[in-house]
Amino acid sequence: MSGADDLERMNFVEQELLRRWPESRLEPSLERIAYLCDALGSPQLSYPTIHITGTNGKTTTSRMIDALLYQLGYRTGRFTSPHLESITERIAINGEPISPEGFVATFDDIALYLEMVDSRMSHPLSFFEAICAMAFVAFAEYPIDVGVIEVGMGGEWDATNVVNGAVNVITPIGFDHMEYLGSTIEAIASTKAGIIKSGSITVLAAQEMAAAKVLLERCIAMESAPIREGIEFSLTSREIALGGQMISIDGVNGKYRDIFLPLHGLHQAHNAAVALASVEAFIGEKTLDEEVVREAFALVKSPGRLEVVLRDPTVILDAAHNPHGMNSLRETLAHEFDFTHRIAVFAPMGDKDVDGMLELMKETFDTLIVTRNSSQRALDVDRLAEMAKVQFDAARVITSSDLPAALETAIQRANERNLSEASSAAVVVTGSVVTVGEARLLMRRRRGLNS
Repeated sequence: MSGADDLERMNFVEQELLRRWPESRLEPSLERIAYLCDALGSPQLSYPTIHITGTNGKTTTSRMIDALLYQLGYRTGRFTSPHLESITERIAINGEPISPEGFVATFDDIALYLEMVDSRMSHPLSFFEAICAMAFVAFAEYPIDVGVIEVGMGGEWDATNVVNGAVNVITPIGFDHMEYLGSTIEAIASTKAGIIKSGSITVLAAQEMAAAKVLLERCIAMESAPIREGIEFSLTSREIALGGQMISIDGVNGKYRDIFLPLHGLHQAHNAAVALASVEAFIGEKTLDEEVVREAFALVKSPGRLEVVLRDPTVILDAAHNPHGMNSLRETLAHEFDFTHRIAVFAPMGDKDVDGMLELMKETFDTLIVTRNSSQRALDVDRLAEMAKVQFDAARVITSSDLPAALETAIQRANERNLSEASSAAVVVTGSVVTVGEARLLMRRRRGLNS
C-alpha cells in the first residue's frame, strides 16, 4: 500500500473503533478483555510489564520510563491514553508511534476475534478494550523486551489490568472521574491499588496520607514490596534552567546528579524521580549508568504538557483537566515564567470539576477566553461563561464560539499588549487533552501559513 492508502485505511479503522463504547465510560468488569486476550493467546503475558496508574502525570512518567529503558538497550512498547493528535500515539515501539501500516495490520490481525467476543458477550467490546488488545498484540509481534502500560481509568477494572506487572507505579492521586472511582481519596486510591499484583514491586509517588495508607495496606496484602518517594528514593535538588530544569535524584540503588530535564514544573521533576526509581526496580539491585540516565532524560518529550509552541507571542499548551493538574500549571507559571499578562484559552469537558479549575485560575490569568473543543463531551460555551463570571470579573471573560477563533483572539490580544506596553503577554491553552491536541494542530497550521 502507498502512504496515502495507509492513512485512508487507518482512518477507516479509527472510525470502526470509535463506533464502539467510548473510553469515557467504564463498566466494572474485566470479563470481555480477559476473554479476548485468552482467545488471542495472552499476548500481554509474553513480556514483562511496568504498569502505571495515578491521577496526574501518568503519561509523562510513562514516557520517561520508556526513554530510560530504551537508552539502556531495551526494546520497548508503550501504551498510553488519550492521544493528542493521532490515534497511533497510543501504541509506541521504541519510543515512536506505530506506523499507520502497522496500526492497520494489527487491527486486521484481531478483527475476527473482536467480532467473536462481541457475539458472545452481553455488550460488545469498548473502544478502549479493543485498542488495548491491539497494543498487546503489536508488542508481542515486534517483539519487545518490556511493556510500559498506562492505565486508562482507575486500575482495578481497567482493561490494562490483565497484565501481570513486575513493577507497579502509582503517581499522585487526586480527585477525577469520581462518578466511576468514588468521591473520597480513599475510594479512588482503593480502585487504583487494584493494579498491585502478588509478589511485584510497587513504586509510590508522594501521596496524601489517606491515599498512602490504602496503597500500603494493599502492598502488604499482596506481598508487594513498596518503594516510596521521600523514603526509598527522592528528588534532592532542582534548579530552573534554560528550556527546563537541572535536577538530582537519590535513587533506590544510586545517586544521580546534574540531570537536565527539558520540561517545566516541579511536578515534572517529581515524575522524573518516580520514573527513575521504577526503572531501577525493574532492572534489579544495581546502579544505572549515570551518563545513560542523563542522555535519556535530556531526550524526554511530553507534548501538550507545559509545551511552548510559539515564542512571539509565547503560546503554551497544557492538558490540565482537573484541579490537581491546574494547580501544577498555576504554580509553574508563577515560579518559572515572568509574564506580566496571562491570557487563558479554556475549553474543558462537561464532566470535569470545572468550578474547581476556575477557582485556581482566577488569580493566575488576567483574561479568560472560554470556548469549546470538538468533543461531544465539551462543556457548553454559554454555561462555561456563566460559571467563569462567578470567579472572574465579567470584564475579564471573553466568550468565543470555537477553539480556532478563541486562539486567534488570544494571540491578537497578546500581540497588541506586547506592542503597546512594556509587557510580556502569553497565551495558555488548557482544560482538556482534546483541547490541547486540537490547538497543537491549529498552531502547526498557523506556523505553516506564516512561514
